[in-house]
Amino acid sequence: MKIHRLVYILMPLVIYMSFLWAPSAAILGDASRILYYHVPVAWVAVIAFIVAGVESIIIIIKNDEQSLMREERAYNTTLIGLVFTILALVTGAIWANLSWGSYWNWDPRQISIVILLLIYIAYFSLNSALEGNESRGKISSVYLILAMVVMPLFVFIIPRVYDSLHPDTIINADKKMHLEEAMKITLFTSMGAFTLLYIYIYNIMNRISAVKIKIREKRHAL
Repeated sequence: MKIHRLVYILMPLVIYMSFLWAPSAAILGDASRILYYHVPVAWVAVIAFIVAGVESIIIIIKNDEQSLMREERAYNTTLIGLVFTILALVTGAIWANLSWGSYWNWDPRQISIVILLLIYIAYFSLNSALEGNESRGKISSVYLILAMVVMPLFVFIIPRVYDSLHPDTIINADKKMHLEEAMKITLFTSMGAFTLLYIYIYNIMNRISAVKIKIREKRHAL
């Protein structure tokens, strides 16, 4: 089955499961259902930036005729990652307001995602400033590689080093809590659906980029 068909099936399924099938959390009630969207968008943001870093590594190592398309792919996945990081920040703020009574609490996880967001905004500023520069692709690629290396520090390490108001997710929660299996199934289904949505959007953007490159090449040939 093609990816777009799976997306069309799984996304409505996730909406049904998250609002009607999975039980609500004991403390926050139905407000906790935002978890099924906050965690997956954060997950996709991480995947998108890893893909950007991998593409950039290939650009630096190979530096062949496919480098231009790889640069476009790195740009596309970073753009998707930026959007999903913003979504993670917004849904996280909503969760914070519901849990702690304020959208912003200077929690380590909130600070980390903002720093990560600024790192990737800086990439687009750098990429734009280097327009017309022959070394633009390589410089941007090096930046994305460094960003990929730094990302785990802000996403996985720092939030666990300092005390955080952020609760453990369903995935990491203590088994003694006897969480409903339906909640875990819903969360994993949502993560899978959003991952496929990322791949679907990424493929569409890459096709558009391929067409743009061909048009540019034809113009230069005339």
